[in-house]
Amino acid sequence: MLETTAPPRKATLAPPLDTRHQVETPEGIDLPLRPAGLMVRAVAFTIDLVLRGVILGLLFMLLALLGKLGIGLGSLLLFAVSWWYMVLFEVLRQGRSPGKQWMGLRVVHDDGTPVGWSASLLRNLLRFVDLMPFGYFLGAISCLQHPTFKRLGDIAAGTLVIYSERPLKRPQLPDAEPRRSPVPLTLTEQRALLAFAERQDELSTARVNELAALLAQPLHISAPKAVGELNGIARGLLGPT
Repeated sequence: MLETTAPPRKATLAPPLDTRHQVETPEGIDLPLRPAGLMVRAVAFTIDLVLRGVILGLLFMLLALLGKLGIGLGSLLLFAVSWWYMVLFEVLRQGRSPGKQWMGLRVVHDDGTPVGWSASLLRNLLRFVDLMPFGYFLGAISCLQHPTFKRLGDIAAGTLVIYSERPLKRPQLPDAEPRRSPVPLTLTEQRALLAFAERQDELSTARVNELAALLAQPLHISAPKAVGELNGIARGLLGPT
């Protein structure tokens, strides 16, 4: 009787850790989002908490001059600031409270669209659940366990706290007449030329001339005219402004 041996199993590797969250827009475009973790969110919340305390402290000092009327108005003010501070900032300022803006964060829906009134109100009303039983315990546990760092309020409201992506800025290049490269350039060479032109203000004249001489050799450009010629080619690569 022949014995058959099963082929050795290949070791299965766990998928790499990725903090980016892909969503698909209604137009079918993949939108990468970067969810914010517990620590940076805690710092943003602390900043907002301090700001609320300062605002309430100043207003209470003014209302104290009104006597009993000031006490009544102070109670209404405490309720309004405590429950509507976050909601108003998140909805009216593209998901950014002062603390979130300071830390480079914003709140969006799960599909990446700006957060609306109902979602923002729900996520903030449920904050008292995240605070239970003390010190944001449930919220912290939820953030640490969830793949996109959601607290319970975010799960219920379908929201996500992400890092705000900085808009790309057009590189600032020295003034030069745009021109074509005398030889075809690879993508790496094009990037090197653009980086050279963009960083000239940060370098000494000697260093600029040294780098220009190195870049000019494969382009068959004479050394005395290298800087100007390379800047012109970089301008041509960048296209019209």
